[in-house]
Amino acid sequence: MTIAEPSAPSAPDAELYIDRVEAADDGEVSVVVRCIEGPVRLGARFRSIPGSAAEIDLQVIRILFYRRSVTFLDPVCTAMVTLRGSGALHLHEAVFRTIRGVNPARP
Repeated sequence: MTIAEPSAPSAPDAELYIDRVEAADDGEVSVVVRCIEGPVRLGARFRSIPGSAAEIDLQVIRILFYRRSVTFLDPVCTAMVTLRGSGALHLHEAVFRTIRGVNPARP
């Protein structure tokens, strides 16, 4: 019998440029973003702010594109994105910077 090795963490395939923070508390943040790399899909997890020591673990729970709820955001498009998880308040430090993450696996 062989034991399967755990899969390596995925390389970032989702990147958002943070234009501004609209609302934030300790567990949830709504930000106006531009998609830099993607598409970024619902469920994408963001765990780093390049150039920052801040630790985040935020998941996309809502994407509003022209005030309509969508399931993904294509590169160069701008939208309001709500993320939930730890480190939400660190996104105030990330304004005019990017966050990198990984989209959920496709079913």
